[in-house]
Amino acid sequence: MENRIGVPKPEKSTCGVHRASTCGDHSQLERPTEALTAEHRTIERVLDVLERLSRSPVENSLDDWKKALDFFVHFADQCHHFKEEQVLFPAMEEHGIPRDGGPIGMMLMEHEEGRTYVRAMLAAIPLVERKNQAAKEILVDKAKAYLRLLREHIQKEDEVLFRIADEVISADEQKVLLRAFEEHEAKEMGEGVHEKYLRIVEELETAMA
Repeated sequence: MENRIGVPKPEKSTCGVHRASTCGDHSQLERPTEALTAEHRTIERVLDVLERLSRSPVENSLDDWKKALDFFVHFADQCHHFKEEQVLFPAMEEHGIPRDGGPIGMMLMEHEEGRTYVRAMLAAIPLVERKNQAAKEILVDKAKAYLRLLREHIQKEDEVLFRIADEVISADEQKVLLRAFEEHEAKEMGEGVHEKYLRIVEELETAMA
């Protein structure tokens, strides 16, 4: 397996002043699981928004649906899940935590399941715009399934997988992984993009208040 953890620290942070998001500059953190756990809290905020959207007439809030799905594609998946898949999980495997038949394999399966739900929701949106009643039902059904999956997934990572990672990975290697997180965000997201999605979270919460 390709080892992607030995990467240099980027010259610039990909995050501004939003320390709570733990994006870009992870210098105040000691463990990569701290960054991922904080991102879980941000993701949960948009899951709460998605739940409220699923209880309201879909056609009245399509712009908010699009913003939420954009967040899940780029923040939850491209940024957060890829950090786990390309940095944390390979490091855990190197320390003897198995992929097949173990907790890592289960998390990877759930990542793929979540992507399937998001793709289905994205496909339903243009049909809803054309007043397709069946598409409305599909959109809401997939949203509810995604909510159940991701909330349970986050709990398993917070309470089980991340604790295992903290136990098996040394303090020195934890710092290397944090630098790899910074490199991933600089490469995959770009400067200021993480902040953009934090603003989207606030906009969605305001819209649903």
